[in-house]
Amino acid sequence: MNVVVQGRTRHYRTVTFDAAKNSVELIEQRLLPHEFKIIATRDFRATALAIKDMIVRGAGAIGATAAYGLAQGARAFRGGGPEKFSAHVEIVCQTLKHARPTAVDPVNAMNRVLAAMRAGTTVEEQQGIALAAAEEFSNEDVRHCEAIGRHGVKLIRNGMRVLTHCNAGWLAFVDIGSATAPMYAAQAAGKKFHVFCDETRPRSQGATLTAWELAQQKISHQIIADNAAGHLMQRGEIDLVIVGSDRVLGRTGEVTNKIGTYTKAVLAKRHGIPFYVAI
Repeated sequence: MNVVVQGRTRHYRTVTFDAAKNSVELIEQRLLPHEFKIIATRDFRATALAIKDMIVRGAGAIGATAAYGLAQGARAFRGGGPEKFSAHVEIVCQTLKHARPTAVDPVNAMNRVLAAMRAGTTVEEQQGIALAAAEEFSNEDVRHCEAIGRHGVKLIRNGMRVLTHCNAGWLAFVDIGSATAPMYAAQAAGKKFHVFCDETRPRSQGATLTAWELAQQKISHQIIADNAAGHLMQRGEIDLVIVGSDRVLGRTGEVTNKIGTYTKAVLAKRHGIPFYVAI
């Protein structure tokens, strides 16, 4: 999405890869909204630490970071045959996996890269395939978010007041985001609307990240205290709720998201307000 840096607007992705330096480049999200900074992780252990320390967070973003981290570790291997390479790759995978043990996205992403690497017959081929597969995973994440935007744009009408919780924006993915995708698509279609951003305690991702995103994109918004949503709903000042999800049970459609999402769902049901999860 767009970011204004030193008075100039340019496009950024949350996570990218510098092949020449074999480094993963990430937006340092802990500094937002006060400072915008790109950091480069020098090796797969530093990439794992970036996930662990929440320099990068969000389902899609940490998945892409792990995919790039696996490619980074594979490309750094020097000397030895296929057996030593396989042992090295296993160390890389375990290191990245344990950076966020409760998350499924890094594991799923690395499994995709590993499956692609099996097509290579030499270490050099597998190293090249690893980066190509990580790039494809990253691009696919963006395509999924674009599709969410296309499906969800019809939910947002002119003059609507939309509530979102936590950060399911482009900072949580590679670009565009899930809950924010319909909002960005609606803006592109020329629709005017207002977004209420829950502060989202305890890490305040709604206040520090979602609001910052919307400001960069010049979408009308306000930060509200988590407990203020019910008051606004009772007064008829919220027309629609859109949130993201950290985990989905595909067979049943049940979702798990940041604490506070359940409260918003119950309040929306009580007040007859449409509630959507962007997944």
